[in-house]
Amino acid sequence: MPAPVNKLKSAVWAGEMQIGIWLALTSPAIAEMAGGAGFDWCLIDGEHGPNDLPLIEAQVRALQALSASAIVRVPDGENWILKQVLDIGAQSILVPMVETAEQAAKVVAACKYAPEGNRGVGYALARASSYNAITDYAQTANDQICVIVQVETLAAIHNIPEISKVPGVDCIFIGPADLSADMGHLGDLNHPEVLEVIAQGMKDIAAAGLCAGTICLADDEQKRFIAQGGKFLGVAADVIMLQSALKATVANARNS
Repeated sequence: MPAPVNKLKSAVWAGEMQIGIWLALTSPAIAEMAGGAGFDWCLIDGEHGPNDLPLIEAQVRALQALSASAIVRVPDGENWILKQVLDIGAQSILVPMVETAEQAAKVVAACKYAPEGNRGVGYALARASSYNAITDYAQTANDQICVIVQVETLAAIHNIPEISKVPGVDCIFIGPADLSADMGHLGDLNHPEVLEVIAQGMKDIAAAGLCAGTICLADDEQKRFIAQGGKFLGVAADVIMLQSALKATVANARNS
């Protein structure tokens, strides 16, 4: 029996639009609701969300039987965290702050068993192999791992052509918040200079034949991104949706 097929990775390489939501509230219940709402993917944020490994695992479990694919954003590209997140059953990984092809290659290597990489071999003890019930997990796991690298500095954007050439990179995700800060426009994600750099990054990703991703919550931003050829789009975040709904509910009640 092989490793489970990663439908997100298949969709990415088929060029299908993939719409998703950011999950930072560490709640398996929210993950379960989001996973059944119609999103293609739900990203469990271990970089800025206060998620530890048990919380991440609980959310991966909650999403397993639902239509949305689980993605885990790790805090950084260190081997130890990639190994543990993969072992708890995540098949799609987003790694922040990747600036060079060398960094991207190290990330890919950490996610793949030898000879393609150097992922630590402990699948017999891991949830990823259904605790060794998937008899040929080691032989089939590599093909089902989806590696998404996040470029979010000016240097990283300039290095997209080289990053795109790294075997095993499935998607390049542009992070507009950190990019705008790096360019001296903290908080101004739609500054003309930032938009110009993002447009060039999108062009370079498309030229390389890779899937381009980003997060943009406003309709006009989403339309612009799609027009630029983007196929992997974060359109919502649990924190922002809940906060907005709470404020709107209070405002409506007071107006009544």
